[in-house]
Amino acid sequence: MKSNPRCLVTTWGIIGFFLLSGLLQNSLPVTLGATQANRLGRITPELRALCLAKLREGLNSSEFWPAMHAAEALTLAGLEREVIASLQPRLLRETDDQRRCGLARELVRAGNRDSLRILFEILGNENSTGRVHAAESLYKVGEIGDGTLLRRAYAQPENTHLRLMAAAALAEAGDAESLIWLRGELRSEDRLSRQLSVWVLARLGNESDKAPLLRMREHEQDAVVRGMIANALACLGEPRGFQDLVGNLQSENPTVRVMAAEFAGYSRKAVAQEHLFPLLNDPVLDVRLRAAQSLLVLSKIGEQDEKP
Repeated sequence: MKSNPRCLVTTWGIIGFFLLSGLLQNSLPVTLGATQANRLGRITPELRALCLAKLREGLNSSEFWPAMHAAEALTLAGLEREVIASLQPRLLRETDDQRRCGLARELVRAGNRDSLRILFEILGNENSTGRVHAAESLYKVGEIGDGTLLRRAYAQPENTHLRLMAAAALAEAGDAESLIWLRGELRSEDRLSRQLSVWVLARLGNESDKAPLLRMREHEQDAVVRGMIANALACLGEPRGFQDLVGNLQSENPTVRVMAAEFAGYSRKAVAQEHLFPLLNDPVLDVRLRAAQSLLVLSKIGEQDEKP
């Protein structure tokens, strides 16, 4: 994305006011957003402030999982203390194990490692409804402990989705066998298993995964799985995947739009920014949050690229 890094701060301040007031709902033009970032992905202080305002709105939302996504993004933006101050009291009050996993995960991500204990406790409780969430959370924060509970979850045959998330956490820690098994799940008849395995390969895959994902791209019928295939291919540097991802930012399916907005940042392509600006006013909260997150993530990449 080539654009002028300079802009009229007063003009952007006025526009930002209306955006925050909701008076330009769904009307932010791409060309306007593009003036807020240079070719390396840097964004203006005004746009950063707008993204953070969106994320703080999400953190205080009554929509639980979007609030956790806002917490994740705020941590990535360097506001860990703010996240911990917001989530610690909520964790003390929460009784649902799935939600406790989300809260504990984001507290760990923000630097509060004491909350890891909760994730392992839930993973080890065979009567808990939060075991899949616990394994997923451990994968997301890159923690396996001594590996005993995750290997046990991976070995059990009854709950495939628990096995998938345990395999992901183990693979993240370098376990080759679990990664091989995950690749095999690309051929699963279960839609969610295919989606989860592609999701993991977006982060843990390599050049060898492009060919099977491209084959899936041609034959997969489910819109959400197809969206995740695009995201994975984009993260692996495949141009066709990135092209699909950009198109999915305009999808009528809100789940596809949310995933594309999130993975636009992981693709590390600053050109994605101009397609993300309009999504700051998407009617779906989670889309707005993931767009703000990716704009901030891509701006950090631009700053790193400028360092000598």
